[in-house]
Amino acid sequence: MPTESVSISCDDCVLHGTSACDDCVVTFVLGPPAAGGIVVDVAEARAVRMLQRAGLVPELRFRRRVG
Repeated sequence: MPTESVSISCDDCVLHGTSACDDCVVTFVLGPPAAGGIVVDVAEARAVRMLQRAGLVPELRFRRRVG
């Protein structure tokens, strides 16, 4: 059964290089903006959302560039 995943590349984020990076879960987990981004599966994304709701990690601030 294939697992769905989410790919997050800081280079594709409109907030890349702004103060939003300082309070993003990607920076929290990996340090300064990750080269090449990260890939999380659906279960991992669900777990991160649960941690965010509990106030244990910052939210994902990723906003994909359009165009």
